[in-house]
Amino acid sequence: MVLPKELDEPIPLPSPPTLAVPFELRFQLPDLKLAVRDFMRSREAGEFLSGALAGAMTKAVLAPLETIRTRMVVGVGSKNISGSFLEVIEQQGWQGLWAGNGINMLRIIPTQAIELGTFECVKRAMTSAQEKWSQSECPRVQLGPLSLSFSLSWISPVAVGGAAAGIFSTLACHPLEVLKDRLTVSRDIYPTLSIAISKIYKDGGIGAFYAGISPTLIGMLPYSTCYYFMYDTMKTSYCKGKNKKSLNRPEMLLIGAFSGFTASTLSFPLEVARKRLMVGALQGKCPPHMAAALSEVIREGGLMGLYRGWGASCLKVMPSSGITWMFYEAWKDILLVEKRLL
Repeated sequence: MVLPKELDEPIPLPSPPTLAVPFELRFQLPDLKLAVRDFMRSREAGEFLSGALAGAMTKAVLAPLETIRTRMVVGVGSKNISGSFLEVIEQQGWQGLWAGNGINMLRIIPTQAIELGTFECVKRAMTSAQEKWSQSECPRVQLGPLSLSFSLSWISPVAVGGAAAGIFSTLACHPLEVLKDRLTVSRDIYPTLSIAISKIYKDGGIGAFYAGISPTLIGMLPYSTCYYFMYDTMKTSYCKGKNKKSLNRPEMLLIGAFSGFTASTLSFPLEVARKRLMVGALQGKCPPHMAAALSEVIREGGLMGLYRGWGASCLKVMPSSGITWMFYEAWKDILLVEKRLL
């Protein structure tokens, strides 16, 4: 008997029921501990930390000179160093010489870390770019018959690094500078840090903490550029002339002090105008811009008024610059040389 073809084929069995697999979404967070550990072992972290430690140690020693310098620059009290020194002691006691030092320490630690760290990073990046472009053809832009070639050979990596250091540190830490000046100049109005923060915010909001940011940047740019350019250039030239790899501590102190003296002397009129703008509102006569502040200073004290407080500033800037570089290089030796990063 012959069965139909359809019946001759095997009958398919029903497939077993499929179990539903539950949907599972997994997130894997990055290992922050490992990332932080790797960063802390990097050269950049060592340079930032060296700058922070150097700034803190320097400010702890030189806070009285900073107090006197600020008072003389903005025209508060006596017009000479010894008179201002005695006035502070009579009015506030010895503690007055360290007025605003708490905020000053909070300010200088991030400022010096950002400033010195940025200088080193930008200088290295610019030097590397110059070396790379010198080995290959520079980028060109063709504008019709005109061909423009962009070369970095004429740019100083040290000058660019110094300018970047001043700009970035100012943008990041300017509110702390405002607080420090208020606590130093108007101790009766701003007796504590918390009161100063509350009163400044109440009077002008967040923008009040950036009062004078434009003149600050204008004044900081030439100072920072000159300061770092002078130190690095003199350091390199001196080492080449003496056929040595690095400076000893006294040489760092002297070259750093001279760099600070030169930069401060060249940019001091802008510093006077900047301080006048920042604290002028406290006296009810804040100039509208830097040119007006400079005109006001000249009208009140002549051209010599642009350098009022210059002596006190040099007494503060010179040891501060020298000691900062000495501490900075010492901390780099400790934090970087052991890792063979220098």
